[in-house]
Amino acid sequence: MHPNCAKLSFWGARGSIPTLDRGMWRYGGNTPCLDLVAADGTHFVLDCGTGLRTLGNLWANVEGDRPIQAHIFVTHYHWDHIQGIPFFRPFYLPQNDFHFYSFQSKYLGRESLKQVLEAQLARPYFPVDLTLMPSGRQFSEITGGDKFEINGTKVTARWLNHPQGCLGYRFETSAGTIVYATDNEPGVPELDDNLRQLANGADVLINDAQCSPEQLASSRKGWGHSSWLESVKLARDCGAKNLVLFHHDPDSNDRTVDGYLYAARQEFPNTWAATDGMAVQLRDGCAEIKLRPSRIGQRRPVHFSATVSGQAKEGGRFQEYAVLKEMNLRGGYLWLSHLPQLQSQMDIRVDCGTPDRPNPIVLRAAVMHCDVGREKDRCGVGVVFIDETDNAFPLD
Repeated sequence: MHPNCAKLSFWGARGSIPTLDRGMWRYGGNTPCLDLVAADGTHFVLDCGTGLRTLGNLWANVEGDRPIQAHIFVTHYHWDHIQGIPFFRPFYLPQNDFHFYSFQSKYLGRESLKQVLEAQLARPYFPVDLTLMPSGRQFSEITGGDKFEINGTKVTARWLNHPQGCLGYRFETSAGTIVYATDNEPGVPELDDNLRQLANGADVLINDAQCSPEQLASSRKGWGHSSWLESVKLARDCGAKNLVLFHHDPDSNDRTVDGYLYAARQEFPNTWAATDGMAVQLRDGCAEIKLRPSRIGQRRPVHFSATVSGQAKEGGRFQEYAVLKEMNLRGGYLWLSHLPQLQSQMDIRVDCGTPDRPNPIVLRAAVMHCDVGREKDRCGVGVVFIDETDNAFPLD
């Protein structure tokens, strides 16, 4: 990684409860957890949902016996933001050290986060207790309005509108600024102003988009969540460069999130929908988005002529003739002269018949990664096929 480059990884993007539904695998089912590595190598963990287990397994496998130090920021104490704590492998290794940050809950009093950790591991809720977690742990209670610095990264906390309280965080690194504002609902002027202060000029703005605009105005009003439309308004008004829709509803399948993303991009083109395994590399305020590897099973070499229609990275539509080079039942790989937008969708019309008996197959696909520069004037594009049994986009 470049010496002035920060990396943000998403290990959980789902809200409320983890999901393992077949129709949700592209965006993932783990509850909130992000890992930010600043340019100097300092680790920041944002929330401790079930995605924390995946991060812990990665660290344990990569670091081995080397000590791990990290600063863990918890936005609030609802289950989906703390339920990964007992399953984080680095907590069980004595050479590791962690510094926790969150607020004092009026329901718990002093050392609220420490109480939450102890309660999770208390009988009869979990088979082992804190004595089997020998890693170092330090707890700091912060509140909205606090500003402080950790190894050169400036951290700002602000109160957000969510039942029982929630903090949003702004991290200003030498590579750029990241704002993490999950679990917030617009409508309280003072807290709306807090959110705008956090988001002002952010290079990457991660904002709650659990609801549709219709739900936010009716059945979900007062639940403490936001929508893609409110997120777009915030990003546009505050001059954010990139918007990431976050905290997907456990009942929103991939096609529903696709619809929110499609609608948001009509208003704010630099919008992304968070997925498990997605990474953002930030350098000099410029963000490069990468999705997790999507290949499942071995792809077989094929040579099918195809007509591809999709959305280019710069926003326009394109259509071109191409050859589908590899394929399995879940996805494929092809070469294009256009560079498509990540997380956009395309139609691939595969010509499987003969000139006398044409038999075209039209496959709907989502763009998962682009290999630029492997071949002159063309990029390799990896796609996954989309189940078209649901409506393409929600009506709201």
